[in-house]
Amino acid sequence: MPYTDFDLPTLARYLHLAPQQVAKLADRGKIPGRKVSGEWRFSKSDIHHWLEERIGLSDEEELLEVEGVLRRNSKTETEQDVSISELLTLEGIAIPLQARTRSSVISAMVEVAAQTGLLWDAAAMAEAVRSREEMHSTALTNGVALLHPRRPMPKMLAEAFIALGVTSTGIPFGSDVPMTDVFFLICSTEDRGHLRTLARLSRILTAQGMLESLRSAADARSARQIFLDIEAAM
Repeated sequence: MPYTDFDLPTLARYLHLAPQQVAKLADRGKIPGRKVSGEWRFSKSDIHHWLEERIGLSDEEELLEVEGVLRRNSKTETEQDVSISELLTLEGIAIPLQARTRSSVISAMVEVAAQTGLLWDAAAMAEAVRSREEMHSTALTNGVALLHPRRPMPKMLAEAFIALGVTSTGIPFGSDVPMTDVFFLICSTEDRGHLRTLARLSRILTAQGMLESLRSAADARSARQIFLDIEAAM
């Protein structure tokens, strides 16, 4: 998607809201925008980051709504729903993840991702993830971190995929959240796909007992089966 600006009507159509609702959000500083010659303009990059933050703070009902918005904005009517279990291969799962610090988690997660054969430049990915974490930690209050670069990096990926690591003990990963022990690395090739993946993954994480099951998974196969079972029931 080209990184041109939305105006008020096009952003309203994109979010499936009334222009008056978008204007009210912008006036209250609830959505990132700026006025040019008295008219609202919204950077597509800023809107995608705003959606990303909204996804991370949403409950299951809100996540379902976000998924619907993103699905309606798909380029083709035949585009299928994102499947986390398809994006998550056995080679991309580390249980336990051998890491004890924030820095070593990032390094270890990128190494796990590289083992899939789908990541071609592990060093660049690690640097990009560290830069994103310096901006704002992706750690959530449920003990999960959703690692990713600030922008999709398609030139270093064979295709979109997800890596997963679960440490044996919690790690201080975000300054304002409890200890973190479940780590995902989301490797996307374009923004819309990244947001759809993030919304779907976040929705799965709200499933009752999901995180408890994941933390007690004995190996990669058991962990992936949890996602298969939950998505089959969705």
